[in-house]
Amino acid sequence: MQKIVAKKKFGQNFLKDESVLFKIIESMPKNDNVIAEIGPGLGDLTKKLVNVKSVEAFEVDTDLCKHLNIAFKDEIKTNAFTLHCGDVLNVWKSELLNRKYDLVANLPYYIATNIILKALADPNCENLLVMIQLEVAQKFAASSGEKAFGALSVIAQSIATAKIVVHVPPTAFDPAPKVDSAVLLLSKTASRSDEEFEKFLKVAFTQPRKTLLKNLSAQYGKELLKEIFEKMELLLTIRPHQLSTSDYHQLYKYL
Repeated sequence: MQKIVAKKKFGQNFLKDESVLFKIIESMPKNDNVIAEIGPGLGDLTKKLVNVKSVEAFEVDTDLCKHLNIAFKDEIKTNAFTLHCGDVLNVWKSELLNRKYDLVANLPYYIATNIILKALADPNCENLLVMIQLEVAQKFAASSGEKAFGALSVIAQSIATAKIVVHVPPTAFDPAPKVDSAVLLLSKTASRSDEEFEKFLKVAFTQPRKTLLKNLSAQYGKELLKEIFEKMELLLTIRPHQLSTSDYHQLYKYL
């Protein structure tokens, strides 16, 4: 079979480290949900996933689709593996699958944040166990007070518990990326907060180093904000990362 080379335009870095692959399998939520895998690549993770549960995979690269159809021909016959060829974002409207699923995938960095936000918004997605850039994983999992705490932290933690399962070095991939990665686990506990709240968060974290009052003043009256800050016992000099997720919900409610 012809050797498949990773394509930069699809952000391909094939995960090869067996210990990391096993760690992902070990960390999977124990339930009866089908697995959705986005960007299965050469199928190294997929081989292990199909031994545990049925997998619905989405692959944009036509060369990899051909490879996967051959490599998993037996699993395709038994419905243990279903392959959808094409851009997942084109088929993913409000729901990716019409049944409960967990997203388990080594996500291409360039679409990882978008995919995670779509999965969090998808009522059928119950858990996400995803390999992403370490810096992005830290943003989703950061606690209030940490510098990485931002809009992504509040969105994720409003509806899920967030945990970094393992840090992964560039050497675990072929080709090796220039940054460290991490496996992030998001387990949903509620349905997604409304879009208006998310727009409010974008304003709140516009310039993370400025004060929250300064950021919010761009859209809301300063006197009203001062009144609410006083009611919530917030310092006027407080910075966006210093509030908790529940503080943001309360502040939004007042506004």
